[in-house]
Amino acid sequence: MAVYEEPIRGVVESMNGARYVHDELVRYGWEVLVADAVRVKGLAPLACKTDKVDASVLAELSFRDLVPAIWLPTPELRAERERSRWRLHLVKHRAILKNRVHSSLIAYGHQVPMADLFGVAGRRLLASLDFPEPWLGHVKASLELIDDLERRIGEIENWLRRSGADHRYLPLLLTCPGIGWITGYKIAAEIGDINRFASPVKLTGYTGLCPRVSQSGEIDCRGPISKHGPRYLRWGLMEAAIAASSHPLYRERYQRTRRRLGRQRGPKIAQIELARKLSEAIWYMLTRNQPFKPFVPAGAVLPLTA
Repeated sequence: MAVYEEPIRGVVESMNGARYVHDELVRYGWEVLVADAVRVKGLAPLACKTDKVDASVLAELSFRDLVPAIWLPTPELRAERERSRWRLHLVKHRAILKNRVHSSLIAYGHQVPMADLFGVAGRRLLASLDFPEPWLGHVKASLELIDDLERRIGEIENWLRRSGADHRYLPLLLTCPGIGWITGYKIAAEIGDINRFASPVKLTGYTGLCPRVSQSGEIDCRGPISKHGPRYLRWGLMEAAIAASSHPLYRERYQRTRRRLGRQRGPKIAQIELARKLSEAIWYMLTRNQPFKPFVPAGAVLPLTA
């Protein structure tokens, strides 16, 4: 491919492989934008959608300087995200294998008298149980795979802990209730540069934890959360919210919302609401470069820790 002296602008619609195309064209001196497919559809709704029509629309938007481009992380940040996402992928597979072992025990009436079936006492119990084939072979293979996943997850966590010690956001995030090393690293990697969010509302909207809104005249209907943002960031914030729900600063608020909405919907919605509050706190912490500081209304008294 020839290297052009004058910059050439290219626009690629967001899709699988768009970042690879972006990086390759940038290497040869192109100015490349990756367009948000959803926002492009909002700007130019099409009755007929083909590749040729899409290309014409993107070219017209580029000519008018109206491309709704998405923010692309640096290669270093992509590597950080990939490591934390790979860990989450392995954790999910480990949980699936553990659930399969538990289901095999239930199917043959075996009781589990300990809290951790995969600890030292649990392994002795599994070794003494009698299963017919092929279930016995499946349980043994599951245990071998679980051990291998444990080793790989441990290696990733050690790397995250070492690299997280030098991360500019992680020391601040660790001061927030509910956020530990792994969750903090995940949130920091998914946020990237906090300066791209002009307000806490922008960051909260990016997480996809805000409800969908349908407005027409005086009618304002709220639906489920939009889930428009990165699902890994939502996962990190929800994990932090679950841990923070028992913290003295948030326990009363969480329990009050949970009771108000009932047993069926209360816990989940209370966790989502708390996750939104944490995202707002994170914005203030990272933009001001200050540790977590709870908001205390005038005349209020902080709850005492146990």
